Amino acid sequence: MNRERFVLILSSALLTVAANLLLRHGVLRAGGFSFNGGEFVRSLVRLLQEPAFVLGVLAYGLAALVWFKVLSVAEVSTAYPVLVGITFALVTVCAILLFHEKLSHLKLLGIAVILIGIVLVSCGSKSTAS
Repeated sequence: MNRERFVLILSSALLTVAANLLLRHGVLRAGGFSFNGGEFVRSLVRLLQEPAFVLGVLAYGLAALVWFKVLSVAEVSTAYPVLVGITFALVTVCAILLFHEKLSHLKLLGIAVILIGIVLVSCGSKSTAS
């Protein structure tokens, strides 16, 4: 995988990470979210009043736009595993740091395996997409 493609994938991943963290923060500040009856509308209104949630939605939109560019220049069979792997690892680390979520030995091992997989997938690709 060439540098330009990797930078695009990394940009989409970072925007996706930011989106997930902002959405989580917004949902927590709004008091959660419910699909139950009339509570659904109230939950949605509370979410839309949370700046972090709105920024998270916008970050997802930007991530999608960058991803569209990735799809035009890279093989999805390489780009998608790299995107998901980077996103998974970074969201997990940031959730531990920002939201004090637990990190088990098994989760840590899983992240290490994913990171090794990212290296193998990205270095093993001889993409010819333009």
